[in-house]
Amino acid sequence: MNRLADQKCEPCEQGGKPLQGKELDDLERELGADWKIINNHHLEKSYKFKDFVGALGFTNRIGAIAEEVGHHPDIYLTWGKVRVEIFTHTVNGLTKNDFILAAKFEEAMKG
Repeated sequence: MNRLADQKCEPCEQGGKPLQGKELDDLERELGADWKIINNHHLEKSYKFKDFVGALGFTNRIGAIAEEVGHHPDIYLTWGKVRVEIFTHTVNGLTKNDFILAAKFEEAMKG
């Protein structure tokens, strides 16, 4: 399997099925980086920064990535912290796209 961050998000159809079971567990393990699956519905992670400017810069970087791939997470910005929640609205749950986007955010954190 290719690295998640190198993959592209694919369009999802309305009414599709969210991931469950082993496939969900395998993608969570591949993603790593302290992302948590919440209620088998969405991915969540908090990032910490030394100040507001660092948190805002990261928010802007991941916002640009989300816009580029057409997959938009919930982003919560506060002083020194950014919390991200990702799920696919069309299936009201998790798809591979969510894990791909999370992996791209991890890459943005590195650079």
